Amino acid sequence: MDTVSESVKRVLSKYKFRDLATEELQKVSRVHPDMKTVTGTYTFTDTSQKELIKLVGNIPVKYKGRSYNLPIQLWLLDSFPFTPPICLLRPTASMVIREGKHVDARGRIYLPALHNWDYPKSSVIALLEEMTAKFEEDPPLGMKTTEDGKDPNELLSFVSHINLKEGGKQPDQSVNKVSIIGGGDLGIAAVLSILAKGCVDKLVLIDIPESSTKGGTMDLEIFSLPNVEVSQDLAASAGSRVVVLTANAWSEEQSYVSVVQTNVDMYRRVVPTVARLSPATVLVVASQPVEIMTHVAWRQSRLPPTHVIGVGCNLDSERLSHILNIALVTNSSGKQAWVIGELSDNKVAVWGNPGPDGEQPVLYPVSSATKPLMDRAFEILKGKGQRSWSLGLSIADITSSILTDKRKTHSITTLAQGWGGVGSEVFLSLPCVLGANGSTRLAGVALSPEYDAKLRESATSLSNFFTQLRI
Repeated sequence: MDTVSESVKRVLSKYKFRDLATEELQKVSRVHPDMKTVTGTYTFTDTSQKELIKLVGNIPVKYKGRSYNLPIQLWLLDSFPFTPPICLLRPTASMVIREGKHVDARGRIYLPALHNWDYPKSSVIALLEEMTAKFEEDPPLGMKTTEDGKDPNELLSFVSHINLKEGGKQPDQSVNKVSIIGGGDLGIAAVLSILAKGCVDKLVLIDIPESSTKGGTMDLEIFSLPNVEVSQDLAASAGSRVVVLTANAWSEEQSYVSVVQTNVDMYRRVVPTVARLSPATVLVVASQPVEIMTHVAWRQSRLPPTHVIGVGCNLDSERLSHILNIALVTNSSGKQAWVIGELSDNKVAVWGNPGPDGEQPVLYPVSSATKPLMDRAFEILKGKGQRSWSLGLSIADITSSILTDKRKTHSITTLAQGWGGVGSEVFLSLPCVLGANGSTRLAGVALSPEYDAKLRESATSLSNFFTQLRI
């Protein structure tokens, strides 16, 4: 960093936390001297562009007893180090990306360290260490085949891993296809709500035998709707950009653990197949209990945590913001509220100001001055319930943000480990930005002692309950 170019200094001077960003870059330079710091123009998904700092270099990995260098780029947003880098693989002409748990088809890298980014606990050096470890377990690149169709000896991964669907080519992921697993009232409500949003090209409703809420699909078949397919075969979901799980299994068991275990067993027969058929999909879980079932879906699908979310407190959050902005006439403040935590009496709220274009909102806790206002809003929320059509609208809201890359902030069920001091591997509702590449969790915030205690109680309870299940 002592010999950085003038262009790097110029761009770095525009960063919001340039001193901290410079310090991070200096640490990287000391540990990884071959990693170069340069500038470039990054194009966001909405086609807007911004000149940013990026780190370019190779990370060494070992596979099958041999060492390889994987070329990577780390784009640092101007809010770095409080926001994580955008990490990309940049394969050479002789390499091919193997889409998998930690990498999508375009080379975008997804890792727990990115999802759980929480500066100053998080750092680029630790991120690179995790990247190396994960890619040694599951190599993301392979060599292109030779002209005669035979594979060269120098492989980072077996070609069989590349063929994600046997016997044919991958479905076209550019089509806005959504599949809903579960043909009950909630499944039907989700179908109609998503259709009303007008953001889907094809919608598949799969009525699986294991679900207790089956039998609601006949009317959809009788009164056929445009672009809607009704099926009992999971193969019909292949190539979906979003898969919504609304099914709940029937159980006559008496204990709560046994009832939930029935759902877990049903997921074991459904989720791995769905993930294999649509490896780039975002799984949206609406089965109950949503925190547990989202955790189960993540474990069973082997998808990155950014691609497995639950409906969580999205409906409550939208209702709360409506109450605060309309019923309590606070819309002039420009604030937005999100309900976070567990979908129970332990749920709490945080505030945020909508960020400028292309930037994430910054959260801050409910203060003693604003708590009476929030308490009154929560009182209004009580008794409203969550009917099938209400949840269907919430599912459509989430699905629309993914399909249209809206970058809207939702309170959805996501991996909460590392957020606000949560140490255990649990799923809770937290504010996340949703777009075409799944979810990006907002940075944590220090809650009031009362709210923090509720969040930690939920985390402990869910963690203890999860250990009683056979995943």
